[in-house]
Amino acid sequence: MIYPKNFESKIGFTEIRRLLRGECLSTLGSGKVDEIGFSDDAAEVNEWLRQVQEFRAIQEADEDFPLSYFFDLRAPVARVRPENTHLEASELFDLRRSLETIHDIVKFLEKDEYPALRRLCDGIATFPELIAHIDRILDKFGHVRDNASPELARIRQTLAKTENGISHTLHSILRAAQSEGIVEKDVSPTMRDGRLMIPVVPGQKRKIKGIVHDESASGRTVFIEPAEVVEANNKIRELKAEEFREIIVILTEITREIRPHIKEILESYQFLATIDLIRAKAELARQFKAIEPVVAKKPQIDWIHAIHPLLQQSLDRQGKKAVPLDIELSAEKHILIISGPNAGGKSVCLKTVGLLQYMVQCGLSIPVSERSTVGIFKHLMIDIGDEQSIENDLSTYSSHLMNMKQMMRQADQRTLLLIDEFGTGTEPQIGAAIAEAVLKQFWKRKTFAIITTHYQNLKHFADDHKGVANGAMLYDRHEMQPLFQLSIGQPGSSFAIEIARKIGISEEVIGDASEIVGSDYIQSDKYLQDIVRDKRYWESKRQTIHQREKDIERTISRYETDLTDIEKSRKAILRQAKEEAEELLREANRKIENTIREIREAQAEKEKTKLIREELEAFKESVSEIDRLNDEKIEKKMQQILARRERKEKRKKEKEKEQGKTTVAEKLFTAEKSSNTSKIAVGNAVRIKGLQSIGKVESISGKTAVVIFGDMRTKMAVERLELAESVKKSKMEQQKENLSAYSISRQTRETIDAHRKNFRQEIDVRGMRGDEALNAVMHFIDDAILTDMSQVRILHGKGDGILRQLIRQYLSTVPNVKHFADEHVQFGGAGITVAEIG
Repeated sequence: MIYPKNFESKIGFTEIRRLLRGECLSTLGSGKVDEIGFSDDAAEVNEWLRQVQEFRAIQEADEDFPLSYFFDLRAPVARVRPENTHLEASELFDLRRSLETIHDIVKFLEKDEYPALRRLCDGIATFPELIAHIDRILDKFGHVRDNASPELARIRQTLAKTENGISHTLHSILRAAQSEGIVEKDVSPTMRDGRLMIPVVPGQKRKIKGIVHDESASGRTVFIEPAEVVEANNKIRELKAEEFREIIVILTEITREIRPHIKEILESYQFLATIDLIRAKAELARQFKAIEPVVAKKPQIDWIHAIHPLLQQSLDRQGKKAVPLDIELSAEKHILIISGPNAGGKSVCLKTVGLLQYMVQCGLSIPVSERSTVGIFKHLMIDIGDEQSIENDLSTYSSHLMNMKQMMRQADQRTLLLIDEFGTGTEPQIGAAIAEAVLKQFWKRKTFAIITTHYQNLKHFADDHKGVANGAMLYDRHEMQPLFQLSIGQPGSSFAIEIARKIGISEEVIGDASEIVGSDYIQSDKYLQDIVRDKRYWESKRQTIHQREKDIERTISRYETDLTDIEKSRKAILRQAKEEAEELLREANRKIENTIREIREAQAEKEKTKLIREELEAFKESVSEIDRLNDEKIEKKMQQILARRERKEKRKKEKEKEQGKTTVAEKLFTAEKSSNTSKIAVGNAVRIKGLQSIGKVESISGKTAVVIFGDMRTKMAVERLELAESVKKSKMEQQKENLSAYSISRQTRETIDAHRKNFRQEIDVRGMRGDEALNAVMHFIDDAILTDMSQVRILHGKGDGILRQLIRQYLSTVPNVKHFADEHVQFGGAGITVAEIG
């Protein structure tokens, strides 16, 4: 139960509703905002909050959740329930797009990671076949297609021919009139009332045979329909009428197919409205920096750093910050009596508790610390502000008594009462007595309550009754200003003497007032202020210690996380090193095998070949063992490998020195080594590293060279090329080589042509690891260059931007990539990189 009827306006929830409506995408969601209501079912409230939490997780993950085309078509769909009614083409188009959005949302929420949102999809029908049927009738702009029916196609074809004939005739008449000076040179036919006409000055209108249909507002131009096109224009009007009737027939037919599904479609729109509301809640939670707490089944309040969201928004505009509220109510301390100076924040404290508790029980996120505990109440009742009524003959005090009467009638162990300035509005002594008696009734019923007061007897009541606690709104006596901080445990002073002195009341009046109340009262109030001051000091110390403990815990946690990350990084580095070593091994294997083959062809010594193979095997063994060695053994093992290689190299040199000659293998290695350091120039014979085909350098621009292989010209980085050894060839060998180059070139062109047909200008690497994505992009760019593509798109998603950065770092190293940038925001924005290749 909520009391009184204007509860929402008193605590400020009407403004929360207004802000929620502003975040909705359509009237679907804003209608749901009006239906938001208070619930005392903890399971239901927690389900609402989980829905908001999951939607915020979707937003933070930057997933492509379908949020387009939230159209409210409930009224048009309900309108076509009777037979022989139809949806308009614009309504059908909006229906098609919103049904597709519903289908996409249901498909998206099939994932197991969003269980609360997925439960919303239970029983929600989607209509892919109906969408497909509408697509056969409407084009992508929502216009009825020419081929929606054979009759419509015939009508529009005839209409187009007739309009072309009229246009041709009119232009002929116009050119003749312009040549005779009847019409000005810059005049063109214009449309009036659906008919093409020629604009003529009034003095020349009789020189053109036809019908005057209209004239301009100034009277300086008349519009004539030449007699030659009157009949054709009449035919156009008839054809347009036929077109309209045929469209009605088509729309009626498609509406007839929609009619049996109206109930399911309306339920789907309710689902869409719920999604719109959840999204609005998530957006409001982001603005308020709020959380979705787990609500306990029992009534309790243990809030840390609670903030009134509307107050915070107002202070933000002024460049200020709201003071957070720490407050606790439990079964052991279920009544809190707050005292303190006027304008010290007592009423704001009540409204903060009332608003946040009501928000959370309506399924909205609240701005409190994650360490807070939130309970649930069956009744929320407040008495804040002046409720005097001339119509009901109620004074201020009478209205307060009426509220007390209702509260005593409903109050139980699951009720939260919020009462401001308890017992005021009448003679203080009797008002305080009645307030204490009413408070005793709340205490007996174990009702939860937060009460503000200035009465001393209510402060003493807390000391004498178990389950009741005093609280004080703190005040800085030195600066003479409120601190807006709630301190629970001791009553607060009203600081009446200090405030009177601050605003300039004379010392004579202040002295007289002090004598009237007595020195004991003044002294006790002073002691109370000192107690509150000391308590605030030690509370500040306690909070400082607590904060330092938290900082130490965070530091330890960060170190533990760093150690874990370092271990992961170490393993990743070792794994990457092994992969790189294996790749190096494969490359070395290819080169050495080529060398061995050439050695054999040159009939070199078998012992030399055996030596090379032994070195290769040793290198293989060293790479395979790297992953199994720990950090200390790696360095030792590498030293052993290097020592073994040095010994083999030394034996090799000694043997070569004895033989006194240079083997073919040494020449090949020397040539290969020198080729890597030689400078490539225009006209050089070169080949791609690791390949055998030889080409000629046509031109060099910076780090890029244009090379001709056979009759194929290609552009590539200079660092990928190496000089080919110049060997004199016989005429027969030259002819064989030319023939072979021609055959290779032709096969290459055929391969490229076939590859170009199957090549897609877009690659999707979302979900891949960095090395996998980079490898895929490298092959993709190579294929794009090979097939002479001018532009490609790389879909990498947004996320943390790591994949995007890796890919762009690689693209910046490719000479053929002239430019790369984000895709247009309408087509993916920063989630897609568009690369231009030249």
